[in-house]
Amino acid sequence: MKTNYLILFFVFFTFIHLESKAQNIDSIAIVSQNWQEKTLRKGIVWIKAHFENLFNSHQMINIIEIDLSKNNLKNLGLEALPNSRKKTSFLADSLHAVAAINGGFFDMKNGGAVDYIKVNNKEINQTLNPSIRANAYLAFDNKNFIITTDSLIAKKYNNVMLAGPNLLMNGENSQLEKNPFNSNRHPRTAIAIKNNKLILLTADGRHSNASGLNLTELANLFRWYGCEEAMNLDGGGSTAMYISGQPNNGIVNYPSDNKLFDHAGERAVSNIIYIK
Repeated sequence: MKTNYLILFFVFFTFIHLESKAQNIDSIAIVSQNWQEKTLRKGIVWIKAHFENLFNSHQMINIIEIDLSKNNLKNLGLEALPNSRKKTSFLADSLHAVAAINGGFFDMKNGGAVDYIKVNNKEINQTLNPSIRANAYLAFDNKNFIITTDSLIAKKYNNVMLAGPNLLMNGENSQLEKNPFNSNRHPRTAIAIKNNKLILLTADGRHSNASGLNLTELANLFRWYGCEEAMNLDGGGSTAMYISGQPNNGIVNYPSDNKLFDHAGERAVSNIIYIK
């Protein structure tokens, strides 16, 4: 019996050691990566990188950093269609956005968000069917921006988007259930707070050049990047990042809806997050 306990202890210790070593390698990859940077305007930087080996896979990551000390929150916005869908690039261009990402989950057939969303103090859609997945709120007004799991606090703000799951709280990984949505790798869109910066992120997937992330990997990526709060948004074929003036209608990531690693596989969505 004593021998069995020793074997179990050895196996457990080995597993923890290997897991820690793998995470250490991945965290170093994030920090030491030669990210390509381009300033879009004062306080708004586009950062991207293609990893040959992150989480034992190819990954394509695009990030927009928005320094809120240099950009008035009046320039940050949500756009939401109550019962229709349009591409992220179309919505962003029509709003004269500098940059944008797709937002929360929506009704693929009829359009409109399936979770609560409010724009400029007007409620656009109510939650159709509450889910454990949608447990985080992006909320902001002209003075403050938060990511929270508290609906009472969130709904005091003029602009609110319910999505999720929540990924980071106070710099620590949130507890995530084990299910296919969380545990399998997919293209991902997410948003985070890093000091006084707003972080918009897309991770491409469903291709040999970009495997996509599970949500634990996404949370770890944000934590190693130095973020304190983070939440997942709608991903999969919806994942899209727009930057004004770029080729391919401004789409800079590799949307997967056409199953090709190009910029043309963009899906029509019902809401976006943008900066003017």
